[in-house]
Amino acid sequence: MSTTTAPRALLSDLGPVAQFRAGQLGRRLVQLYAGLLLYGFSIALMVRSHLGLAPWDVLHSGLTHHFPIDIGQALVIVSFVVMLAWIPLREMPGIGTVSNAIVIGVSTDVFLAVLGTPHQVAVRTTFLVAGVVLQGLATAAYIGAQFGRGPRDGLMTGLARRTGRSLRLVRTAMELTVVALGLLLGGVAGIGTILYAVSIGPLSQALLPPLVVTLRDRGEFRG
Repeated sequence: MSTTTAPRALLSDLGPVAQFRAGQLGRRLVQLYAGLLLYGFSIALMVRSHLGLAPWDVLHSGLTHHFPIDIGQALVIVSFVVMLAWIPLREMPGIGTVSNAIVIGVSTDVFLAVLGTPHQVAVRTTFLVAGVVLQGLATAAYIGAQFGRGPRDGLMTGLARRTGRSLRLVRTAMELTVVALGLLLGGVAGIGTILYAVSIGPLSQALLPPLVVTLRDRGEFRG
């Protein structure tokens, strides 16, 4: 899924093979997949709140109105379409990239199947706030595991590198575009979309540093 501009923490820019050779493999794999599952749960909470979705999920929900797919399936499809754009941008996927595309989408649909829709506004608001906070934690967890960028993250960094524009500008343009397209398709936006937009960056930035796993490899950069 989509993340914010990288916080100031030591992150490694490694290829797929080097990611496996960089140490602490057991902890990093557990953290990666726990983060991705938590991300799926957070999306399900926001969907069930009926108070608005994250920008990319507005697009995913819009696609469900035109194709016989669930929102998680739409997420998987869009992820792989986005990854095709990595080819001309020369972005290098990792196990985290492919896992991001599959695990988040599948887990979203699983959690939606068992999570009911509350009727009380207070409970729906709790679902929304919990979804945004948990998505910040999930983002920090899977990025900190250092197994490669998510599909949308790679598109953002690739476009920024090719255009010379800032990550913030590219990310903003991307998310405004997908929200607009999602709304045209009948996607769900609302107060939750605004809450997500203004809070996910600070949340991820605050939660990432303690979750970044230090690797043996020296090919690091400061985000």
